[in-house]
Amino acid sequence: MTFDLVIRNAECATATDVWHSDIGISQGRIEAIGRGLAGARREIDAEGRLVLPGGIDPHCHIDQLTSQGLRTADDFASGTISAAFGGTTTILSFAVQPRGESLRRAVDEYHRAAEGKAVSDYSFHMIVTDPTPQVLGQELPALIRDGHTSIKVYMTYDALRLDDRQALDVLDLARREGAVVMVHAESHDLIGWMTGRLLEQGHTEPKFHALARPAITEREATHRAITMAELVGQPIYVVHVSGEGSMRQIAEAQAQGLRIFAETCPQYLLLTARDLDRPGFEGAKYCCTPPPRDQDSQRALWRGLATGIFQAVSSDHSAFRFGDTKGKLAFGSSAPFNRIPQGLPGLETRLPLLFSEGVGSNRLTLNQFVALTATEPAKIFGLYPRKGTIAVGSDADLVIWDRDREVEIRAEDLHDAMDYTPYEGRMGRTWSCHAAMLYVCATNSWFHLAAGNS
Repeated sequence: MTFDLVIRNAECATATDVWHSDIGISQGRIEAIGRGLAGARREIDAEGRLVLPGGIDPHCHIDQLTSQGLRTADDFASGTISAAFGGTTTILSFAVQPRGESLRRAVDEYHRAAEGKAVSDYSFHMIVTDPTPQVLGQELPALIRDGHTSIKVYMTYDALRLDDRQALDVLDLARREGAVVMVHAESHDLIGWMTGRLLEQGHTEPKFHALARPAITEREATHRAITMAELVGQPIYVVHVSGEGSMRQIAEAQAQGLRIFAETCPQYLLLTARDLDRPGFEGAKYCCTPPPRDQDSQRALWRGLATGIFQAVSSDHSAFRFGDTKGKLAFGSSAPFNRIPQGLPGLETRLPLLFSEGVGSNRLTLNQFVALTATEPAKIFGLYPRKGTIAVGSDADLVIWDRDREVEIRAEDLHDAMDYTPYEGRMGRTWSCHAAMLYVCATNSWFHLAAGNS
């Protein structure tokens, strides 16, 4: 048998195993795994390298229009290229329903935005902002049956949030239709009260963004989201957990047997609120929601990753250029913290940083790294075993990693549309050197999600 591609002498790793073999690939699928495979039209010698499943980023915002009227910097070309250079071969972005408009129309518009641009696989979660009888009774059930089986709801932001009764309606529909619900858990009224008090006192600098959204606001909302999920009997996936209090709520629910999944992000593992207190407007580079916390929170989150409280590490890539009047400077360099566009870039740096700071620093095993970045997201969002593992029949979304390559992270070397990275100058002790999907699996395709049973 002649393969399209053989990766030879690979040290392969999945969420459970590590072994040495060749991998034979044809038509974008893994056809054989073993020693001494037959020849191929193209071969890559991976001697001394790791070959891992391509990363799945389950949470990133690509070509997305915000409620402030701003569009994130990356489209599906720059976004997927940047992701691939960082070892991510599948991204899950968001189709946002503008309040008062059709959810179906929003999904169709995002398909058009991605068509012909993406160099890797992609799909969309649906952000529901206006669960009208039309949306709940017709549009959402039909979209779920079409394969869009994950929904995101917000508990904060005026233009996005649902009240508790609306959220319960969405959770109940998801239970009936077999969908997964992602929850942005922050307490809207607590944040609004804190923000108002700070602004009244003239505290407008970027550093006050962290004070306006203290960890308690996330903890309270996480508890409430879990309570609603328990009432309805519907699994939820809590996004971008930043603090120990929220993590404990999730761990307690999991211990009770509730199906509560959760993710954290590199910004909460590596940055702190002190980064928002940089001179001048520099702190705006680090403004994201929720904000980074402190070193105690970092240590707690690393423990949560190691002990299985978290199932994924996403980038939550929501990128706005720093020196751009359509980005962080949209409302001027003296804008109060609540007007600064929120979000950080991170598609390309997510996996190298997690590998370096996790596996390289003995906080995570290699198998845990694969589970958090590929296997568990694939299971939760119904992509496994097509994606998220190395197995005969799986997509050949494979990434070759050089453990001996040390790279200084510099914005000028990255492939996104950004003019900065919050990790400038950090050293990544491991970096992807090949993404096999770029050679054989560049399908530029949207795929159906199917609700997972992890």
